[in-house]
Amino acid sequence: MNHDVIKARRLDHIRPFHVMEILSEAYRLQAQGQNIIHLEVGEPDFPTPEVITQAGIEALKAHQTRYTQALGIPPLRERIAEYYPPAYRPGIERIAVTTGSSSALQLVFACLLNPGDEVLLADPGYPCNQNFIRCYNGIPKTIPTDASAHYQLNAQSIRQHWTEKTRAVLLGTPANPTGSIIPDEEMRRIAATVRQLGGVLIVDEIYHGLVYEAKIQSALHAGDDIFIINSFSKYYGMTGRRLGWMVTPEAYQADIEKLAQNLFISPNTPAQYAALQAFSQEAQAEFEYRRTILRQRRDFLVSALGDLGFAVPCIPGGAFYVYADSSRLSDQSDELALKLLHEAMVGVAPGKDFGHYRHQAHIRFSYANSMANLQEAMERIATWLRVSPTN
Repeated sequence: MNHDVIKARRLDHIRPFHVMEILSEAYRLQAQGQNIIHLEVGEPDFPTPEVITQAGIEALKAHQTRYTQALGIPPLRERIAEYYPPAYRPGIERIAVTTGSSSALQLVFACLLNPGDEVLLADPGYPCNQNFIRCYNGIPKTIPTDASAHYQLNAQSIRQHWTEKTRAVLLGTPANPTGSIIPDEEMRRIAATVRQLGGVLIVDEIYHGLVYEAKIQSALHAGDDIFIINSFSKYYGMTGRRLGWMVTPEAYQADIEKLAQNLFISPNTPAQYAALQAFSQEAQAEFEYRRTILRQRRDFLVSALGDLGFAVPCIPGGAFYVYADSSRLSDQSDELALKLLHEAMVGVAPGKDFGHYRHQAHIRFSYANSMANLQEAMERIATWLRVSPTN
């Protein structure tokens, strides 16, 4: 018997994550014996520090596998609160441990949005953020940004695009895919502007530990009415543990807890006990060492891409991505990405994953890979360009 397939209309507006399609194709080629260098993946290549891994093992041995409080175990919430400077340190009651930063954002949008409400975001930006908004019947309103604005929104652009439907602004600093950061002074202006316009500011800080030159503070310094999103995935190297956190404005604490209880019950229990060691001196020393390595990789990759004909008008200030202008090599970056994968055996992320504004002129390279692999990848692309001059 045939039945109509029932699907929600929101699915029509949820875009696929194209980099995962590239990754799947890369794995298919690997299964055929091809040696693929992965510069498409936004995941640290370093293993989780041993002190964290051992803490997780000990938690399992101690049968720490039951539900916890919806907002996480108090010792971890205390450690997270202590992560922030005393001048603007939040109380433990404002800390929510979450199932990755993705669930933190879902909690925020479930809390804030009614159907038709707008959220302002930068284009280019992390693609899943738009889909989180759509899942709660909101409207992601993307604002084109370029190198002249360091690929970030600012107080002026927010004010310019604000409408009566706008409820919130979501920023990322450092940002994916550009690695750009928002200086503290501009963050204060942004916070004041959003406050004046009657909206809510949400700041994604999941790459905050990975900043290379400029010293920036958490956006909490700009006000205690800001939602702060962070994660144990990037700087802390715990991607598969699926653990993040959120600093919640006081006015929303009860609502976030109520939603967390219903949507997620509680975060991963062994991962929470493991994460306690992420703030240990041993782990912090390892993280800082890795940060110096990532900076060296960034410097190499930016220079090498320039030699190959890519343009990098803004040196990424953080994270582990280079958002390169590929227009001198091709006017179709998605086609270029596929050619680089199939013909040069290098996986990269096409610009279409990150927005609409000049997306066919950009490719994201991740330098979350070894220096040896980065060097080999650049040599492969150079060789491919020599034998395939018309791309």
